[in-house]
Amino acid sequence: MTDEQTSDARPALGDLLAATVPMVRTLGLEVLAADAGRAVVRLPDDAAFHNHVGGPHAGAMFTLGESASGAIVLAAFADHLSDAVPLAVRAEIAYRKLAKGPVTATATLGRPVDDVLAELRAGGRPEFPVAVAIEREDGAVTGEMTITWTLRPTG
Repeated sequence: MTDEQTSDARPALGDLLAATVPMVRTLGLEVLAADAGRAVVRLPDDAAFHNHVGGPHAGAMFTLGESASGAIVLAAFADHLSDAVPLAVRAEIAYRKLAKGPVTATATLGRPVDDVLAELRAGGRPEFPVAVAIEREDGAVTGEMTITWTLRPTG
């Protein structure tokens, strides 16, 4: 994908995420990058979503990470959404350090797209992990997630 294609895809994917996932709008999440290689989503600093220590609430961080995982799934499988519905199956999160200020979540697929699609074409319901690192502006990793997704065939 060229930079121009990526640039053109970002607003469309961000708009799609915001239109289909109300929590994305509620938290003001911003899709900074999204393609089959990685997705980056930002949670702005907003006191309305702070916890008792002045950083983003754990629920907001979870939603940020899950949304980044959804962004990469949408980007990676966009051409196949008429054949399958992406669904999160399970998620695990570890909170590593105190988060303060805006934070970003970077998601990467844990299985090659072609392998997932081959399983789908063979009549299976593939599952695949998405790893997410949540970072402060200084680059410190404040949380890590693994979200397992599936593509449920529509036919």
